[in-house]
Amino acid sequence: MDRDDRDDPFGDFFEEIERMMNEMAGSQRGADDAGFGSETHVDAYATEESVRLVADLPAVSKEQLSLQCDGEALTISAASDRREYDETVELPATVDERSGEATFNNGVLEVEFERDDDSASIDVV
Repeated sequence: MDRDDRDDPFGDFFEEIERMMNEMAGSQRGADDAGFGSETHVDAYATEESVRLVADLPAVSKEQLSLQCDGEALTISAASDRREYDETVELPATVDERSGEATFNNGVLEVEFERDDDSASIDVV
């Protein structure tokens, strides 16, 4: 005789646990979809001369990193055996993307750019 799920006294209990777990995983997945998620922390610092970013990238090697900058945002990408990282960080100031210097040591990425304060002045006629 097949068992009817409606006869399971714990069915509602387990369904509620599954719903809560899916809800928690969904909010975690939302953080991961937006970038590195809860495992990674990215800080940006601006001085009058430069902009510096520091990112924690656990379980990533230097060879797996890819950095792209357009002067206003830095995109950090990496693929490790454990997960993929892909985050675009808006910079606190416009930078000269060609001035970028990066170091990576023990899972900590540091990138520094010179600020690009060249703005065109417009004469009012």
